[in-house]
Amino acid sequence: MTTPRPTSPVGSSSPAAPDPAAVDPAAPAGDARAACTLTRAELPAQVEAHLAAGHRLALVAGHDDGATGFRVVYAFADPATDRRTELTVAVPRDDAWIPSLSTVSFAAGRFERAIRDGFGIEPRDHVRPRRLTRHAHWPAGWYPMRRDAATDPVFGPDESGFAFVPVEGQGVYEIPVGPVHAGMIEPGHFRFSVVGETIVRMKARLWFVHRGLEKHLQGRTPEQALPLTERISGDTAVGHALTFAMAVEDALGLEVGEQDRLVRALLLELERLHCHVADLGAMANDVGLGILQTHTLRLREQLLRSNALVTGHRLLRGGIGIGSARLRGLPDVELVGSVAAEVAELVRIAQGTAVLVDRFTGTAVLHRQQAAEMGVLGYVARASGLDVDARRDHAFVDLGASFRVCTAETGDAMARFTVRADEVAVSAAVIADLVDRLGGHLGTGGPVAEDATHAADEGDADRDDDASATPVAHGLALVEAWRGTACHRVELDAAGRLTRAAIVDPSFFTWPALPVALADTIVPDFPLANKSFNQSYAGNDL
Repeated sequence: MTTPRPTSPVGSSSPAAPDPAAVDPAAPAGDARAACTLTRAELPAQVEAHLAAGHRLALVAGHDDGATGFRVVYAFADPATDRRTELTVAVPRDDAWIPSLSTVSFAAGRFERAIRDGFGIEPRDHVRPRRLTRHAHWPAGWYPMRRDAATDPVFGPDESGFAFVPVEGQGVYEIPVGPVHAGMIEPGHFRFSVVGETIVRMKARLWFVHRGLEKHLQGRTPEQALPLTERISGDTAVGHALTFAMAVEDALGLEVGEQDRLVRALLLELERLHCHVADLGAMANDVGLGILQTHTLRLREQLLRSNALVTGHRLLRGGIGIGSARLRGLPDVELVGSVAAEVAELVRIAQGTAVLVDRFTGTAVLHRQQAAEMGVLGYVARASGLDVDARRDHAFVDLGASFRVCTAETGDAMARFTVRADEVAVSAAVIADLVDRLGGHLGTGGPVAEDATHAADEGDADRDDDASATPVAHGLALVEAWRGTACHRVELDAAGRLTRAAIVDPSFFTWPALPVALADTIVPDFPLANKSFNQSYAGNDL
């Protein structure tokens, strides 16, 4: 068991109600961490100041502190300096509300709705106060993230449906799609308002498979929780495991050696590579070029087999440890290079095919300002001209001259295709460079478990479900997973167990941009548009 370093209690290093200027977002970075406890009245001005200074709202997390009430933590990250700031607001249990920030931050408004659904903390004066994660059949007054929440509530039938805003006018009709879909796809309901074939409005309804993952992590040691974080979103095993591990290390003050950080960066790029290769083929398939997808699936299979030799798992599970990294072997650089070369040739063929160019160009355009206002992340943001990438903005290792941030300007399906293709080439170059720099080093975490797929079941027997222990240490991490920046924030008690783990997959930020991009897109192009975004259902619905 890992024991936290001695620290003052969470939030106790700041006075209960300091002057709002106590945390100046425009001040020189100096200390990479800043924290402040505010009153509810002081919160809006501080948040607006951080947003105006260019700081990104990375996370808003609710906490149930038992008899002392609730806390809400607002975490900001400055991409220019990598400075992290946390603003904490105490919320009385018998007066559970926070001032809504939905008029100044779209992302804040969504976090507030999720906190209301999980903790029952009301965002006062929210511009869009309807439920976010809780479907209509969830019991009224049952808030699953509270300590006293019943573990086996009675769910009723979902009789009220969902209040979609109707679009009225001559020739307008609706097309409902999902939540059950053909093929291997997770559930999501999409309601289209259409004139002819043109989409006037689309509303997505997600959260059909809520797993209660954040609550499930409470009471576990970081080592017990780590395998579960690999399963937050199946195709982002490295991204989420690494973000969680780094948050724990931040809380414990653990230093990770340069070689192990290089191993971690290598695993991230291997994950990015096989996911982008698959997406490029899937997008081509959605406009009828199935032969291109056949070839990308062949290439992805080669990469997955190589992954199995690297960590023992095709999806690279088992390579990340708390304070360490470990490999069975280094990847085959020749194979990676040959895959990248074949992908480049397939992309050249695709972009020389009139049908693909016609269908991709100008389809599902997400303009730069829209992407910025909504806080979109990852390749979707970069395809809309936003130069954002945590590998540079929140770097944990220097990736060297082989790394560059790939962007495009048009914000359409073609731009998202092109950015992925460019990132394949960059990832292949970074992988080759990292392998050379590692010089045979396989990490310090010891051998990878023979069967990482069963590791999530370990430690259940000695899990402590009593989440009443006082947190004494907290940490936050930002990592550029393959879809975009993932953020985890953890709190640990004196025994080294998790009292809270807040998780933000980049899909939480980017999903809402899909309906915006679909305006004036034709219905037959929805599968292409959706695939060009390719956001995670599981990562969004924890």
